Amino acid sequence: MVGLALAGVAIYSVINVMVVFGVLMVAGSAMGGDQAGVVIGAAAAFLALVGLGVGVGLLLVRKPWSIGTGLGLMIGWALWSIVTAGLCTGLNPSLYGG
Repeated sequence: MVGLALAGVAIYSVINVMVVFGVLMVAGSAMGGDQAGVVIGAAAAFLALVGLGVGVGLLLVRKPWSIGTGLGLMIGWALWSIVTAGLCTGLNPSLYGG
């Protein structure tokens, strides 16, 4: 189960890096402040849905592989949120121009 949790963290990390770079390319281009905030907010909701929503969904399946992977996805979301001070998960208020 520990190996599957580490796999879940790795899966979430790959998804997070791809989404964050995509959002930075889109929101960093010729977008206004409000439009960029909407894009960042949508990405933050997507990352929370993947990390927490899919993680809880996998926990509810109650199979050993799904429990480990679900915990890993949730741990991955939490680690990225803590280590990057919310910059890579959309939780930091400074991303929204405040």
